[in-house]
Amino acid sequence: MTSEAAVSNDELDLHVDEEIKQHLDPKAPRSFFLFAGAGSGKTRSLVGALDYLREKAGARLRTRGQKVAVVTYTKAARDEIIRRTQFDPVIAVSTIHSFAWTLIAGFNHDIREWLRASLNADILELQAKENKGRAGTKASAERIADIASKRRRLTRLDTTKTFVYSPDSDNQGRDSLNHAEVLHLAGDFLKSKPVLREILRDGYPYILVDESQDTNRHIIEALFVFQAAHKDEVVVGLFGDMMQRIYSDGQPGLGGSLPYDWATPTKRLNFRCPRRVIELINKVREGTDQQTQIPCSSAAEGHVRMFVLPSKGIDKAAAETAICRYMAGLTADKKWHDEDSVKVLILEHRMAALRMGFDDLLAALYPISQFRTSLLDGSLPAVNFFSNLVLPLWDAKNDKFVIARIMRAVSPMLSPSALKNAPDQFEQLAKVQAAVDALLELLGGNPSVTFGEVLHNVEKTDLFVIPDALKVALAGAAAHAADAEDEQERTERDKAIADFLTIPFAQVRAYAKYVGGKARFDTHQGVKGLEFPRVMVVMDDHEARGFLFKYEKLFGGAADDGQTASTRRLFYVTCSRAERSLALVAYAENPGRVRDQLLANGWFKQEEISIGAP
Repeated sequence: MTSEAAVSNDELDLHVDEEIKQHLDPKAPRSFFLFAGAGSGKTRSLVGALDYLREKAGARLRTRGQKVAVVTYTKAARDEIIRRTQFDPVIAVSTIHSFAWTLIAGFNHDIREWLRASLNADILELQAKENKGRAGTKASAERIADIASKRRRLTRLDTTKTFVYSPDSDNQGRDSLNHAEVLHLAGDFLKSKPVLREILRDGYPYILVDESQDTNRHIIEALFVFQAAHKDEVVVGLFGDMMQRIYSDGQPGLGGSLPYDWATPTKRLNFRCPRRVIELINKVREGTDQQTQIPCSSAAEGHVRMFVLPSKGIDKAAAETAICRYMAGLTADKKWHDEDSVKVLILEHRMAALRMGFDDLLAALYPISQFRTSLLDGSLPAVNFFSNLVLPLWDAKNDKFVIARIMRAVSPMLSPSALKNAPDQFEQLAKVQAAVDALLELLGGNPSVTFGEVLHNVEKTDLFVIPDALKVALAGAAAHAADAEDEQERTERDKAIADFLTIPFAQVRAYAKYVGGKARFDTHQGVKGLEFPRVMVVMDDHEARGFLFKYEKLFGGAADDGQTASTRRLFYVTCSRAERSLALVAYAENPGRVRDQLLANGWFKQEEISIGAP
């Protein structure tokens, strides 16, 4: 470590928080991007800024009917900031989707016309492809169904008086907007409508964005336009670290392409990690943005060990248990023996999916870029149809009261209009019961029943509202088998959903457990902002199939192409969760070569690398 790294002055970064307070001065407002690496106290700085505004500007804001907007990435982060600011109503904390809806809610005419233009453009594009394609194919059936779905929605626009949206549901109603539309609408409206920018200015002169590196690019771009239009009246503060960027729909290069008049305060202390882990993550980050961190004065030395094991012919669970035993002895920390006390992080979702049993589901949908973020955060309608509707019904199969509650809440067969129009309401209730019985019989009679078979069953009875993407898939399934030319015409989205529907429905349970944060394994998404005393990071290109991430390229010193850069960020995020000790487990075809690469790049000392399980 350098002499600077051994600094005992834990007040090194106090000037950063003071700088931020100066930028919040209403007489000289200045927008800023705060670089805050792992463990640097980003949330503490954010809360400190909010406390300052509550004290110095709270009375003025309340008098004017204004608030401070805080945009977070997760509901958990939202709730934590609300708690830490003592539930003060002048601090309006919301998730990105809630914030976006706050901007556009009530602009019903503008939303209608935006959707009209978007739907017409989509229809024209699909119709052009259909005119060039062959009739009677799967591709044609899917296009025709997609066109029909968009036309139905287009027809309903003029009778939709008020658009509705919930950040926490699948939004399947006839007058609903989906998550992607709300973000896109908010971004477009804020950029194109001066009146909306003025409304936002008058209501929220301070907008602070947490985890800005992952905030949807439509919103980030719009906030830059908003700030440029009112730079002497508002402050936009972005808090984040591009090295910890996780999702693909964030703004690329954020932090390196800021407007010239933005401030860039930087925090350098790491209060979380021991010295050895900080030294490692500084090495990992070399060659990216030149940012380095130093430990606080009380930081322990800590332990880091790398275990390189053969990827084949090995009992991986037993090897990882043996590594935990070794770490317990090395660190004199008996809690390494306790499975619940060791946080196991997986570098790739496919590894977790394979170990938990939903690999086919993930393999079908994850390669589609437009699905990726919503699949991982649990908001993809095509999957949620099964995880949020069918699975709860199956789990309630022995409880008639729960089944009745589910049906009343979500089934179109029990909607007020369906009951009102039914010739005999008792007969309608009997139809609902028959539909439920048919679905439960299908699920109970065949443990390998597929998503597609479940979908066809629901389609026959109208038990649930089927998302448009699945309606398109049903149309494609009804067409004749696709040939090579037909496959070329089909969209990657449609082929992916068709593949998904051939997978056993049973995989949805493990998927729901994973995205719900209830699995033993976690990935970088699941631990964003969190920290753990004992961390084990497991890397296996063979299990992960090297689709988006490939750690052997990273260890070998490959140039940062998209794949290597993504892997570097993953590795940085997972390693930087460790508060005391860190065990890295890499499965490789040639363990000796990986060891040599690691020694050559200087990330580890020779005694820190072991070939095989201890």
